[in-house]
Amino acid sequence: MACTGSKSCVKSIMFLIVFVLLSMQQCKCSELELLLLMKTSMKDPLGSLHDWISSQSLCHWNGVVCDDLSHVAKIELSGKNLSGKLSETIFNLPYVESIDLSNNQLSGEIPINFSSCLALRFLNLSNNNFTGPLPQGSRIPLLETLDLSNNMISGKIHESVGLFSRLKVLDFGGNVLVGSIPKSIANISSLEFLTLASNQLIGEIPREIGLMKNLKLIYLGYNNFSGGIPEEIGELTSLYHVDLVHNNLTGEIPSSLGNLTNLQYLFLYINKLTGPIPRSLFNLKKMVSLDLSDNFLSGEISELISQLEKLEVLQLFSNNFAGRIPNALTFLPNLQVLQLWSNKLSGEIPKDLGKYNNLTILDLSTNNLTGKIPYSICYSGNLLKLILFSNSLVGEIPVSLSHCKSLQRVRLQNNHLTGELSLEFTKLPLVYFLDISGNNLFGSISERKWDMPKLQMLNLARNKFLGTLPDSFGSKNLENLDLSENDFYGTIPKNFRQLSELMELKLRSNKLSGEIPDELSSCKKLVSLDLSHNQLSGQIPTCLSEMPVLSLLDLSMNQLSGEIPPNLGKVESLVLVNISYNHFHGNLPSTGAFLAINSSAVVGNQLCGRGDGITSGLPPCKSLEKSSIWWFFLTCLLGILVLLAFSALVVVFIQRRRELKLKKVESAQDGNNWEIQFFDSKASKSITLDDILGIGVPYKGFSEISNTQVFVKRLNVDIPKSFWTNIHELGNIRHPNVVKIMAACKSEKGGIVVYEYVEGKDLSEVIRVMSWEHRQKVAIGIARALKYLHCSCSPSIFAGEISPRKVIVDGKDEARLRLSLPTMGFTSSKGFSFTAYVGPEYNGISEKSDIYGFGLLLIELLTGRNPSDAEFGKRESIIDWARYCYSECHLDTWVEPIMKSDAVNNQNKMVEMMNVALQCTASEPPARPCASDVVKTLDCFVRSNSCGLGLKRCSSV
Repeated sequence: MACTGSKSCVKSIMFLIVFVLLSMQQCKCSELELLLLMKTSMKDPLGSLHDWISSQSLCHWNGVVCDDLSHVAKIELSGKNLSGKLSETIFNLPYVESIDLSNNQLSGEIPINFSSCLALRFLNLSNNNFTGPLPQGSRIPLLETLDLSNNMISGKIHESVGLFSRLKVLDFGGNVLVGSIPKSIANISSLEFLTLASNQLIGEIPREIGLMKNLKLIYLGYNNFSGGIPEEIGELTSLYHVDLVHNNLTGEIPSSLGNLTNLQYLFLYINKLTGPIPRSLFNLKKMVSLDLSDNFLSGEISELISQLEKLEVLQLFSNNFAGRIPNALTFLPNLQVLQLWSNKLSGEIPKDLGKYNNLTILDLSTNNLTGKIPYSICYSGNLLKLILFSNSLVGEIPVSLSHCKSLQRVRLQNNHLTGELSLEFTKLPLVYFLDISGNNLFGSISERKWDMPKLQMLNLARNKFLGTLPDSFGSKNLENLDLSENDFYGTIPKNFRQLSELMELKLRSNKLSGEIPDELSSCKKLVSLDLSHNQLSGQIPTCLSEMPVLSLLDLSMNQLSGEIPPNLGKVESLVLVNISYNHFHGNLPSTGAFLAINSSAVVGNQLCGRGDGITSGLPPCKSLEKSSIWWFFLTCLLGILVLLAFSALVVVFIQRRRELKLKKVESAQDGNNWEIQFFDSKASKSITLDDILGIGVPYKGFSEISNTQVFVKRLNVDIPKSFWTNIHELGNIRHPNVVKIMAACKSEKGGIVVYEYVEGKDLSEVIRVMSWEHRQKVAIGIARALKYLHCSCSPSIFAGEISPRKVIVDGKDEARLRLSLPTMGFTSSKGFSFTAYVGPEYNGISEKSDIYGFGLLLIELLTGRNPSDAEFGKRESIIDWARYCYSECHLDTWVEPIMKSDAVNNQNKMVEMMNVALQCTASEPPARPCASDVVKTLDCFVRSNSCGLGLKRCSSV
């Protein structure tokens, strides 16, 4: 019978061909034997294949579905933790239509006979560890879904990909593919979903993509595409989702995109796009989320935006937009997230903004906005974040904000706000971060009840507040309190002892008087204490020396008196002290932070110091030995004993000073002259230069010498003249999460640095067997070490390389960071050996490059993968891969298998830690958070279920 139409004729012929091929296909093995062969090539730790035995009908096997004729039609083994190689026998099954082996640990190459499975309609091998090239395209006549995403497949996309002519879903995302998109891909005219994101693809997006009229979703983000966005994309009128983020696309946004009347999601952020927003985009009335941030777009934001009535998310931050914020935004009823920060916007905020919206996040910071904060801004009652800092806003904080019970994060600093805080504003129940510093606010803050139980950070600095300080801020979680540069008077409340989580207290430049309360020593987590420029009197409480992590103490410009408590010099964590311009007298401690204190930090007192006065500039203290001896001999025998004891202490003190002084020693081993400096008195007594030189390992190792274990690193390079100045800064570091330097030596042939020996293993050795709880502990420990190095050391000290081999996990599961040493001097940001754990900006080591390395460490803690894995190619690819996995929100696809059982109850925490990791590894250094913010965030979600972090990206804060 003849065909009545060409299309039906083609279909009939194709069906006939398939039928004949299936009928002709001969296999030497039965389907049961083929599946048993497949089982032998896999490891099955969960026992998912336990019933795959020849004595039982294969149609009753777990994961096997048969058709009406008892042939294998489907194999469904997703998420079974299977590993090993995928046997080619699976593709010899003559009748199988669907194969789903996703979310396992399968490895090796995808078998080349995959195209012989002629009945196959659905193939999902995503989220495994497959390597090697993509399978060549072939005419599998019925194949509609091909998902190979989130593996480690490499090489180019072959021109033969166009032979998959019946595909509707093609997903190669999350691999390490290179090269460009072949033009032949346009031959897949039936394709509806195209995902090539998170690879290393280059070149221009082919214009031929405009021929694929059935496309509904395009996801090409996180590659390195260049050139412009093809105008032809505007011809794909079925599209509802376009994602081209994180590439190097240039030029203007094509106006043809305005033809995509079904478009709901348009993501073009982190490119190099220029020009204005095309007016045609405002015709897309189905638009739900529009993100054009992190580009070079300019011009004004049109009032035509009112036509996007379904818009929920608008993110245009980090561009060059100017002019006013369009009043039309006020009338978008579904608008939830509005982020316009870091532009050049001016004028007033629309007065009814929030009145007709459903705002949850509003960030307009770092613009040139004027006028008042709109009264209606929290009209929806759902506002979580209000970020308006660094503008020129005036007027009072609206009373309406005092009733906005949903608020969690408020940043209004660096404006010109005036007035007093309302009584209800200090009772917001969910606010954990409140910064209103740098304004003209006034009034008393103690004549009201503070009831903010979630508060962790409070900054009221640089205002005109007055009166006494409140006894409490209604929160036991307060970590940072900054009330500096106001007009507060009275005493420091003793009730501050209840702030058990406090890490930073700044009260400088007020009119506080009275004594420093002993109760402050109860704040055992306090790292920084700044009480300078007040009218405090009395002595320094001796109990301050009992604060275990105190690293910065500034008491300058007060009326304090008495002697400096000697034990204050024994606080190992203390690295920076300023006691200038007080009425102190007596001896300056010659230990700890006082050992190399600068003269500017002690000037304006009546102190005496070490005889050399090299750094402090103080006159030497007069010896009391003779007068003491005469006095005690004239009194009684008890006096003699006291004198002897005192003399012994003096001898010990002098001996310790000599031990820690720079010495020149000739080695008996190599005959060279060495300079040696100890930073630990115990080491100076138990270790000699020859002991150090006698350690047998050429570059590093440990040795037990007089019951003292040490770790030695040799520097076989030319040592600069600044060696001692620079190593001295590192030698004074005392932090529980940083490995201590005990001594250093140098000669003409090189240098040696002696570390304390930490009993434990490198993180790289134990990371694969660590639980989620232990990994959290490691992450927080290293974050705290970075916060100490960056924020508490002056000048800041950079870790250099933050990788698993630089982290030691001790017997108590505490993480200890071993600092990297630059090869050509320690204070320079240059000279560090390059590793994948250093930021990609190539401009030397900095705080931001440390944060980048920490982000990579977090990714490895979460996923078990590291940038040195060969499958990732370029070192950036692991970040691209992680961003892709995170944006798809498939936790099981990227979390390390050993933690999957922990993920059941900790999913939010793992996702939020990945959010932190991706922020830390932002390509632009200014976009990376500082160490203190990282510590706050990690501590926050470890203590609670969530910190409310966004699942995609954070705002400017």
